Amino acid sequence: MIQEPGWIDTALSDGPAVDRIGTLGPAGTSSEQAALYLWADRGPAGPPTIHLYNTYETAGQALRERTVSHVVIANAYAGIHSFYMDPSLRFVGAFLFDTPHYGIAASPGHRIPRRARIATHPAPVALVDELLPADYSVAEILYATSTSAAADQARRGETDLALTTQPAAKAHALEFISRTRPIRMLWSVFALADTSA
Repeated sequence: MIQEPGWIDTALSDGPAVDRIGTLGPAGTSSEQAALYLWADRGPAGPPTIHLYNTYETAGQALRERTVSHVVIANAYAGIHSFYMDPSLRFVGAFLFDTPHYGIAASPGHRIPRRARIATHPAPVALVDELLPADYSVAEILYATSTSAAADQARRGETDLALTTQPAAKAHALEFISRTRPIRMLWSVFALADTSA
């Protein structure tokens, strides 16, 4: 089988049609951007049908219930092993896709203390030390279910800062106080193991 650059295709081309994709939400997550990339490359013409869920596990349940045809999961997600081990699911492919730029963001006008409380999804937490400007230090890390949820925590004033993506920062009206950078990420795609039932 000839592989396209950036793709590992074990059953995407000859498996079930990509017609409804489930992944981690809410809007603005890296996962949503990866799902849009999958749709643009393998989905049908027309507007994308992307379903966003609070957790990858909920997206996986939607796949088992046939609400979606495929699920896209970041390989950096600590719980991805459960998808590979689930006999009701089938790994159908993977692709490289850079995330949107990540950075440390704050709500405009929020007075940021020198020791700040920072919201982040657990997967990119290492970026906090890399991107946090030298004027600040970490008082506490609060984990969120997604980069978009982290941005929402900062918008609502539950934290001082959020490690988040450009789309999520824009959606929640945050401003970056740090430099930004993407993450080169591998994304796994799953479908149902038995599509004939």
